[in-house]
Amino acid sequence: MPTVAPRLRDLRRRSGLTLEAAAHRVGLSPAHLSRLETGRRQPSLPMLLALARTYGTTVSDLLGEVPAERDPVVRADRMEAQQAGGWTYWQAGGSGRAMQALRLHVPERSAAQEDLVRVHPGEEWLYVLGGRLRLTLGETVHALSAGDAAHFDSLTPHRIAAASPGGVDLLFVHTLLQSGAAELCLGDAARRGRPGTP
Repeated sequence: MPTVAPRLRDLRRRSGLTLEAAAHRVGLSPAHLSRLETGRRQPSLPMLLALARTYGTTVSDLLGEVPAERDPVVRADRMEAQQAGGWTYWQAGGSGRAMQALRLHVPERSAAQEDLVRVHPGEEWLYVLGGRLRLTLGETVHALSAGDAAHFDSLTPHRIAAASPGGVDLLFVHTLLQSGAAELCLGDAARRGRPGTP
């Protein structure tokens, strides 16, 4: 993802945010955000989602995937697989909308992702295509199987993990809201009161 680093820096500057302020909003240390902006680290999908929300854009825009014209139909042969933080995702909706639609594959073991608790303004909806999903909403853990769906307020701390050997495949839709409120992607360190680290 060679175009992500300069795009992240440009969007942060356009938003009028210092490195420290932007890092605080996404639950990262300023040093880690600096490494993302200089290309020395690659962002995970949750980081991309949090950064996109902070800058009022979409993951596809961060990745330079904005189409020349807004076509309401996304053809299967145009959905290119992208990888971030061990997850594989396909852009399943148009760019520049109030909602972003993704098709996701979450592998069985993705320790970096399983420790992340997400909290941000908006709503999320997911539908399990295959495999089993462990969805944690606040203190409650839900086991979802193929055909099950969940729709929840994103301000509820939430965590997504595969609960089946081959991983889990999902359809995932979330709203994209820019807000001064905490738009966080928290790891265990942050939940214990220390700045979030990758």
